[in-house]
Amino acid sequence: MPAVGFGTLISDVATTASATRDALEVGYRHFDCAERYRNEREVGGALQVGLAVGGIAREEIFVTTKLWNSNHRPERVEPAFEASLERLGLDYLDLYLIHTPFAFQPGDEQDPRDEHGDVLYDKGVTLLDTWRAMEDLVDHGRCRAIGRSDITLNELLPLYESVRIKPAVVQVEAHPYLPETELREFCKEKEIVFLAFAPLGHGIKPGPLDDPVISQIAARVGKTPAQVLLAWAVQRGTAVLTTPKTAARARENFDISALTADAFDEINRIQTRQRFNEVVKTGSPGFIPRSN
Repeated sequence: MPAVGFGTLISDVATTASATRDALEVGYRHFDCAERYRNEREVGGALQVGLAVGGIAREEIFVTTKLWNSNHRPERVEPAFEASLERLGLDYLDLYLIHTPFAFQPGDEQDPRDEHGDVLYDKGVTLLDTWRAMEDLVDHGRCRAIGRSDITLNELLPLYESVRIKPAVVQVEAHPYLPETELREFCKEKEIVFLAFAPLGHGIKPGPLDDPVISQIAARVGKTPAQVLLAWAVQRGTAVLTTPKTAARARENFDISALTADAFDEINRIQTRQRFNEVVKTGSPGFIPRSN
């Protein structure tokens, strides 16, 4: 997996296609998708065009997508996987992730709700059930690796200890305000790739991009705050996802270089702690409280 990846959580389909093509042309070879984003077809089309124009082989890119919450029932996993492959126009996936630890009522509705607007959860399936169906995908050879997203260390441990095929990747929010040190150390010990999304803090202000420590280092080393944050993430041994929507921003986010030891240590000493995406607590990317 290339350390710097392109995340495809973009709401506008035209921007999705152009940004994906730009990222591929700039040099990104790691693309992170999801059924939930509703744009796999646009990403896949852009990749097909970009690969053909650039003379790039499929084996040179690393493509991930994710199983959504309404498909956690084991009998729904393979059909959901095949549907994602078809939309992406691919013969195999490099990585398939369980998007969140929460199972929703099975069906075609991504956000099933009751008459009160509360999410309908599926209490008839466990993460272990879903994971075993994911293991079958690896056994059949069309999925190279499987992993978890939006999960805490406490949720990861029992699954890790129970499964036949261990998670290859754990994708979680991580940045200097949320370093996830324990989870990262566990992943390092178990040779699991720690993949950080929102390494810039989701662009929410105030956030890491506006932190005075980051700003001072950026000015000192002649880089932008975004480049400093991405360099820090890679330097601490993690992979990162970034979602530049223009070619200029794609070039900026791809142009990172190692920080000096003192700059790296300064960032590690930042004391602010903040999570910007509460999905690990609520059960929905829409930040909807968990139903009782």
